Amino acid sequence: MNEILLQFIWQYSLYNPQQLFTTNGEPVTVVHPGRRNTDAGPDFCEARIRIGQTLWVGNVELHINTSHWHRHGHQHDAAYHNIILHVVYRNDVARPDDHFPLLELGTHIPHYVINKYTNLIQADQQLPCAKELHKISSITRESWLSRLLAERWEHKLSDWEQLLKRSAGDWQLLFYWALAGNFGFRVNAAPFTQLAQSLPLHMLAKHRGNALQIEALLFGQAGFLEQDFEEAYPQALQKEYRYLKQKYSLQPMPVHLWKFMRMRPANFPTVRIAQFAALIQQSVHLFSQIIETTTVAEMSSLFDVTAGSYWDTHCRFDEQQKSASPKHMGITSVQNIIINTVAPIRFLYALQHGQTHQQELALQLLEELPAEQNNVLSVWEAHGWEAVNAAQSQSQIQLFRNYCSSKRCLECSIGLSIIRSGPDK
Repeated sequence: MNEILLQFIWQYSLYNPQQLFTTNGEPVTVVHPGRRNTDAGPDFCEARIRIGQTLWVGNVELHINTSHWHRHGHQHDAAYHNIILHVVYRNDVARPDDHFPLLELGTHIPHYVINKYTNLIQADQQLPCAKELHKISSITRESWLSRLLAERWEHKLSDWEQLLKRSAGDWQLLFYWALAGNFGFRVNAAPFTQLAQSLPLHMLAKHRGNALQIEALLFGQAGFLEQDFEEAYPQALQKEYRYLKQKYSLQPMPVHLWKFMRMRPANFPTVRIAQFAALIQQSVHLFSQIIETTTVAEMSSLFDVTAGSYWDTHCRFDEQQKSASPKHMGITSVQNIIINTVAPIRFLYALQHGQTHQQELALQLLEELPAEQNNVLSVWEAHGWEAVNAAQSQSQIQLFRNYCSSKRCLECSIGLSIIRSGPDK
């Protein structure tokens, strides 16, 4: 037992409500447990508790032991002086204070509640609830996955709203920054975003007609041109960047920020930068185009780019491969960009412009795209929860990374459903 579990039990009434009495012998009826308080002060606000013949409305504080009231110093805090009920798991004080009613709840909590919680928390597998997943109803699953997608986008869009303010309301610039981060995927998202923010979009637009200069600016700013080269192409990039660096007073990033470990050569940041350069050269006004397009096929065509010919035989500078293959943006990478950048930014734009129908279309994009494939989704699939589209796969990623990995089972609808399901038969 811990306070988080006790608060959970109180919030969802996971105890026997019959025969509740204060330590002074007054009958207690919990009309409403109150609203969970996530700020400073008592644990629950606006509770409605009948004690004896009187209906009280106010704050409730919970502790494992009665003695924790003094241990936490609540007797000196005015915020706790007007509570209507002190709820404890165990009363370990012979003569508790009579300033407010005290309810000992421990003997009213079914053993199965604590046992099920313990099983979840102590599970040594990636999904704490793996053994119980098959018992979850489809309505619980679908409603929770929908909420998780909203939660995932809320976090992302909140960050983007701050970036939009930083860009002085320039949607084209916001999309450029967000798209760059997506090109880095999860491993190199931060350095890719830093790279984009170090190179103003209008500067790249000036050199859009010159592929060498676009690559020189991107690779130079990324820190990849700060060494000696044997091959002619990186030498040409280096020469061009030195000129542009002086012209625009540029300062390159530390090259050690980029990660190469445990990834396929086609996903190396050098290849991704070359593809990003090709996209910039193809169009610097992508945002207006992605707002106007209506189908996944049209959007996919906007990102149909291939890295320059040098990269047919290279994944790093001065390291030639034995076989040649064009470094084309694959369909999986393009779908990843639509899922993680295009759809949410279309939603944010529609939200800020009051376009409800466009918000629905942005969400619909994820339903039209196939589910992603990665290690997280493989875990769900192995336990019979295969995502049917990108909307579900995004939700499952959110669930795994933000709840399962840190065992936040008490904040999860699936965990709640398991604990509330009653004793095993």
